[in-house]
Amino acid sequence: MNNNPKHIAIIMDGNGRWAKTNNKTRLEGHKKGVKTVRSIIRKTKDIDITTLTLFTFSKDNWKRPKIEVQGLMKLFYITLKKELRNFHENDIRVFFTGDISKFSDEIQLLINSTIEETKNNKSLNLNIALGYSSRHEITNALKKISQDVVSNKIQISDIDEHLISKRLEHFELGDPDLLIRTGGESRLSDFLLWQIAYSEIYFSDKYWPDFTDLDFLNAISDYSNRERRYGKTSEQIIK
Repeated sequence: MNNNPKHIAIIMDGNGRWAKTNNKTRLEGHKKGVKTVRSIIRKTKDIDITTLTLFTFSKDNWKRPKIEVQGLMKLFYITLKKELRNFHENDIRVFFTGDISKFSDEIQLLINSTIEETKNNKSLNLNIALGYSSRHEITNALKKISQDVVSNKIQISDIDEHLISKRLEHFELGDPDLLIRTGGESRLSDFLLWQIAYSEIYFSDKYWPDFTDLDFLNAISDYSNRERRYGKTSEQIIK
């Protein structure tokens, strides 16, 4: 494929509704969703994509029923521990974006060890958004900038879009070229609101557990046929 996106972000929506449709528990829906995650990571690595960001657990997801959250935490821990060897074998570097302070010590330790153990891998950057809120991320960035102004490290005149971007998490990964949302919803759900200013957006009606490699490739193909103008005209882009 020509003109592939280099960075794809995915809002993996629809596990619960898939479970309801198939007379399964919500946890069974999440487990089926994990299988889709594995498949999409493999496919991402097979094609010329450098970064994959997955919206795994939002800050608002803590408001879900306690039994579901507990099941998700156990599933996340077991899955991440099991996948660590796969990350090494496939040269995948793992990043985490979001507030992990409410996660158990056991999970935080596993997250930090995964970051450390994969830091030299280069074939694919896998960025897992966990306990994530874009508003929270932007607020924290502005707090850091304000502190630098107060301590005279920077001047107010130094503040621009580039500086704000640099204070967000994992600026080095770049902004997503393509945002995919599954599950039939057409909203952004407080995900990467700053970073997707110029991203192409693709909405799929498929629930995440039903989202196939072919669906993924169709989204990329759709992206490849679009013209990204960044505010310019088509004629300016051609020139």
